[in-house]
Amino acid sequence: MPRSAPVDGFRLAFDRIGSGHPVVLLHGWPGDRTDYRAMVPRLADTCDLVVPDLRGFGGSDKHPADPAGQYDAAAQARSVVALVAELGLDRPVLAGYDVGSRVAQSVAGRHPDLVRALVVAPPLPGIGRRILDPDAQQEFWYQAFHRLDLAEAVIDGNPAALRAYLLHFWSHWSGPSFTPDEETLAHLVSVYGTPGAFTASLNWYRAGAGSVATSVREAAPAPGDRIAVPTTVLWPEFDPLFPRAWSDRVDDFFADATLQLVDGAGHFAPREYPEAFAAAVRAATAGPA
Repeated sequence: MPRSAPVDGFRLAFDRIGSGHPVVLLHGWPGDRTDYRAMVPRLADTCDLVVPDLRGFGGSDKHPADPAGQYDAAAQARSVVALVAELGLDRPVLAGYDVGSRVAQSVAGRHPDLVRALVVAPPLPGIGRRILDPDAQQEFWYQAFHRLDLAEAVIDGNPAALRAYLLHFWSHWSGPSFTPDEETLAHLVSVYGTPGAFTASLNWYRAGAGSVATSVREAAPAPGDRIAVPTTVLWPEFDPLFPRAWSDRVDDFFADATLQLVDGAGHFAPREYPEAFAAAVRAATAGPA
């Protein structure tokens, strides 16, 4: 398994498969680079796919650094930008969901000339203080929990507790026709189950990068400061975290966004609708240079 050169002392584990236009696929929580297992065969014939584990996840480094400086979206973006440069990728398409969506947006916002296009699923900006509504907070309780030492004490290094915890999210956040398979769950328990690994994955939330903290402080940019990279937004029907009504302000944050509704699916984009996600990525690689 190749690993990147260090950035801020973090090396990223990554897979590289296929040939053609470069595409970087960014995973979510609770997941790792294997989130894209079903998409890779659909793209490898025409795309040079780079699929990393983000800082604190999978085979990448998990340093006990200050979360606010080393695990937020800007820090994760620094590692992705450096990986793009290290591998000589020429204006890749960045695709992601969950944590990976935020990181892709951060890269595009800071380095628009580096990116050809974005293909992202929620979270997206524009939610604002709606995330504090009682119904929403019933879903987002875990983000406050992840910032407590209790989360580490109860779950980290405890395979049975970890399995039950991860299964809750994979079952509850997915659409009605999706069932998490045992192989996927066993893999996640193995990579999150090493002592310290679960806690490292929480550093995203402890850095204040979760959707609650991000949404309540967001403000729509001036039109000239919107993300200029062409962006395809895939919004599923049954994501309990991000209802479709929250897609109404995407254009306030992106200068060139296309919204595609995905029926029947929930939160886990690359596993629940790999065909639609891969088709959107392929279309983005064929768009204007």
